[in-house]
Amino acid sequence: MIINSNPPNCPFCDPAPSSIILANDLAYARFDLYPVSPGHLLLIPFRHVASFFDVTEDEQAALHSLVHDARRLLDEQYAPDGYNIGVNVGAAAGQSVMHLHLHVIPRYVGDMEEPKGGVREVIPGKRRY
Repeated sequence: MIINSNPPNCPFCDPAPSSIILANDLAYARFDLYPVSPGHLLLIPFRHVASFFDVTEDEQAALHSLVHDARRLLDEQYAPDGYNIGVNVGAAAGQSVMHLHLHVIPRYVGDMEEPKGGVREVIPGKRRY
């Protein structure tokens, strides 16, 4: 559902300029306040919209462009060994802030014993196959 106005108390609407790490005309990146690894970034459209499936094609392109910009920045500043990129859509999928945000999570060799399966771990016990 597209929301045309910014609701009060949305933590991603009207970001402080000092929190913006990367930006283009339609989206911005900031560090996650609760990072799961060093360098964990959130990519967020400026327009308040809850779901990835409700952004415009231009907003999708802007977010996609920021994914690449984020990788370059994180490669330079953190030198990770890999990445997880993901988005939670809806409360059932774990979305807790109803303003779309993509996670770019740097991964490091040894940050977990066996990383095989990656994002499949969103459902405990389903990572291994």
